[in-house]
Amino acid sequence: MATIGSNALTLADWAKRLDPDGKVPMVVELLSQTNQMLDDMLFIEGNLPTGHRTTVRTSLPSVQWRRLNEGVAPSKSTTAQVTEECGMLEAYCEVDKDLAELNGNTSEFRLSEAAAFIEAMSQEMQSTMIYGNASTAPEEFNGLAQRYSALGQNVISGSGAGSDNSSIYLCLWGAQTAHGIFPKGSKAGLQHEDLGLVTVETTAGVAGNRMRAYQDHWQWKCGLSVRDWRYIVRIANIDISNLVAKSSAADLIELMIKAIHRIPNLGAGRAAFYMNRTVFQMLDIQRR
Repeated sequence: MATIGSNALTLADWAKRLDPDGKVPMVVELLSQTNQMLDDMLFIEGNLPTGHRTTVRTSLPSVQWRRLNEGVAPSKSTTAQVTEECGMLEAYCEVDKDLAELNGNTSEFRLSEAAAFIEAMSQEMQSTMIYGNASTAPEEFNGLAQRYSALGQNVISGSGAGSDNSSIYLCLWGAQTAHGIFPKGSKAGLQHEDLGLVTVETTAGVAGNRMRAYQDHWQWKCGLSVRDWRYIVRIANIDISNLVAKSSAADLIELMIKAIHRIPNLGAGRAAFYMNRTVFQMLDIQRR
């Protein structure tokens, strides 16, 4: 994979650097098959144990033309610091020892169950990247919908007024624009720990009974940093029912062209549009 900047890598890049045994890269490869955003999104190790603090320029210095024998007033830019927090997504998998060994291939049985956990973790992480709201769920981080919630320069309206509206996001991923983060000193991406054969308490039958089970632990420490708000554009209020019925439907191509022209410099990172399957289908139909 190509990298943008010396410290901005994809999850696959980080996995190959940190885990030469190949176990984590396999997990990352499976994740990217179910979460396309991970193919594009760049990740940076945070400078805090719980996230990342970045400095954002809030205004430019003033400059002026000078005539001979006249001076120029000194000026300066202003900056502000923004702290982005990471969340911890976790899960445990416990499989009855006798069930896992029933078909004589314990490893294959556990791998099939692991695939379901990878899919569940991927879907939850993708959902949080879009809809995460730390105000109502402090254990999460703020997603794109929360950050771009009001119509304005980088939130374009699709003019939908129904109850089934959707959005399209244009993201330009880069070290100076927007990227994923993981806590300082931790590993990037979904981590898997095989805890082997352990004794666990059962929930079925009599509560508190014990059984022998194979146990796996899954953990993903991740956050989102939007360093420059100008490099994310949301096309909001796309009425799905109107889109499918082709009645008063949003002009997706026109809206996407407008979104592209909101980005100051398309060469500053890796650009991609994200939308749900229905909107993508209707985009293909409209462009036909």
